[in-house]
Amino acid sequence: MNKLLVALALATLATPAFAALKDGDTAPDFSAPAYLAGKPFTFHLADALKQGPVVVYFFPAAHTSGCNLEAHLFSQAIDQFKALHASVIGVTAGNTDQLADFSRETEHCSGKFPVAADAGAKIAKEYDAILSMKPEWSNRTSYVIAPTGVIVHVYSALKPDDHVKQTLTAVQALEKK
Repeated sequence: MNKLLVALALATLATPAFAALKDGDTAPDFSAPAYLAGKPFTFHLADALKQGPVVVYFFPAAHTSGCNLEAHLFSQAIDQFKALHASVIGVTAGNTDQLADFSRETEHCSGKFPVAADAGAKIAKEYDAILSMKPEWSNRTSYVIAPTGVIVHVYSALKPDDHVKQTLTAVQALEKK
């Protein structure tokens, strides 16, 4: 019985918290230090929304296997997002000192979209995207935000495989409205 309780407790800790922000909520505005192809700049969500929908995807940490895969998948699909006038920004609270390299490496972002540093997971907290088993890191949660600042899609799963498909489908649906 005690082993079962321990197993359940560990499973709970390993499960990401589901995003509390929902479709129809207003996305919290933020600015953050970011990198695109290794070059630093300040990302402003409000400015990006003036250009079209924005995919804000939170990931736990640069240079970790799932995050490497997710960034690679977004870089492969970036032209599809751009064709829909959507931009993509990865945001992380983990390994922020490695983001310049992460943003330019061909096996990750390939310099095709920016990644932003979220020191202290402040932005992740506003988006309810905190990794429960490591609260100083971001959870793997993706948001699609309409140019009006309204969240139109939320997807939260630690497995990185479906984040691109989920967000691209949501951006395509937004384009049809």
